[in-house]
Order: sequence, then structure tokens, then C-alpha cells
Amino acid sequence: MNIEDFRAYCLSFRGVQEKMPFGKAASEYDRNLLVFSVADKWFCFVNVDVFDFCNLKCDPERIEALRDRYEGVTPGYHMNKKHWISVHFGRDVPDETIRELVRGSYDRVVASLPDKVRRTL
Repeated sequence: MNIEDFRAYCLSFRGVQEKMPFGKAASEYDRNLLVFSVADKWFCFVNVDVFDFCNLKCDPERIEALRDRYEGVTPGYHMNKKHWISVHFGRDVPDETIRELVRGSYDRVVASLPDKVRRTL
């Protein structure tokens, strides 16, 4: 998987927007974070230059099992560790599993939106 394919996959979901909100961050790494959101709620972010991992929302009951199974799943970088995971590319997490986790993160955020907003997607 590469950044172009990953970005296209994230943008394939209904109502998704992308932005790079950290242009004034102190570190170059943080300035290059691309955030994917639906209705202004984040479901994923990734560094567009390094493309080393993505952060995803995840069912808290599933996080421990994922971390036990995959070396490439770690606590969410700079996020609430109860609800976010980091999924590292090029390790032991298959691309298909990464896509499934991205989709699950998107679905989790959409499910949390008010009905009125969900109907507009």
C-alpha cells in the first residue's frame, strides 16, 4: 500500500473530507499530517511524506486483541489510547486488514453522528 492508494481509499467513503490542519506545528512531521474526517469528525490521519502509520478510531473491546495479534498495531499516537490505535505500514498488518480497520473507523464515526447529519451522507 502507498499513500496515493491509501488516500483514495479514505476518500472513497461518503462525505469524507481531507485537510492538513497542522501547518503551524513546531515539527515538520506534524505539519505533514493529513486528516480524514466526516462531518468534521476525524476518523483517520497519516503523515503524507513519511507514510509510516495511520491513526484510527477503534472499538475499545477490539484493541487489545489487535495489539496481541499484530506487532504493527500500537496505542494511538497523540490520541486517547482507549479509542484510537496506530497501524504501522510495512509490518505484519495485511493491507486488507488495514482497509477493514479504516472502514471500521469511518463507520464508528458515522454511527456517532446525529441522525439528521447521517441522512445527508
